[in-house]
Amino acid sequence: MVTKWLERIMPRLVLAPTFVIALVFIHGFILLNAWLSFSSSNLMPKYDWAGFIQYERLFANERTAVAATNLFIFATLFILICLFLGLLMAILLDQRIRGEGVIRTIYLYPMALSFIVTGTAWKWILNPGLGFEKLMHDIGFETFQFDWLVNSEMAIYTVVIAGVWQSSGFVMALFLAGLRGIDESIIKAAQIDGASLPMIYRKIIIPGMRPVFFSAFIILAHIAIKSFDLVMALTGGGPGYSSDLPATFMYTFAFTRGQIGIGAASAMMMLMTVMAVIVPYLYSELRSQRHA
Repeated sequence: MVTKWLERIMPRLVLAPTFVIALVFIHGFILLNAWLSFSSSNLMPKYDWAGFIQYERLFANERTAVAATNLFIFATLFILICLFLGLLMAILLDQRIRGEGVIRTIYLYPMALSFIVTGTAWKWILNPGLGFEKLMHDIGFETFQFDWLVNSEMAIYTVVIAGVWQSSGFVMALFLAGLRGIDESIIKAAQIDGASLPMIYRKIIIPGMRPVFFSAFIILAHIAIKSFDLVMALTGGGPGYSSDLPATFMYTFAFTRGQIGIGAASAMMMLMTVMAVIVPYLYSELRSQRHA
């Protein structure tokens, strides 16, 4: 009886420290951050109740609108381009081409790098005095100009370029796994009926991969919303604050300007944005499992 009791209780004892640590250092600090966002905290944290004053200050700040606009631009382009390129590369690799393993590794390699490394590398590549523009000048194209990195209106698009370069290979892997999971008998039946390969992909295969599209969208949206290190390494939020995203905005106000309350309010808005993306996904997954 003692042995059976130990077998039943041992998994709980092993998992208990991890559960307690996660409860305190994740959920506990989320609740603490939420409380600080409703306090009058400034340079130092305060635990009084001040209502929505920090949120009023947050939305009154002009940088909030810039960060929100940049997030919309970055997330939209980042997600759409990654989905398009990932699907295109997956379809090409699904043709069982020679050297598929090498090509797949090359496509996936950027995902093995951290966003800090990616941002630093693309900062060198896009630097007008060091990278692509200088290379074109050295070749002989003296009038060529590509100054997006130092152009306040175009800087956010350099973040899109670097993000797509890193993440499109991962999306390709998701789509390739989905393509390899399609029942080949359905494809053969369509070919017997005279359907061309493009039509098979357009009418049968791609519509059947909606769960993969949805999963890729959720992952990419999560990456876009919490993007911080890529922006800091590539543009630093500049020129000025023209390439600010909510994560860099929160860091700037909470840790460099000493405005903890606004930083906490910004962090809570980011959390709500992530929840707005994840909750429908979880609901859809639970409903599909229930119906299954």
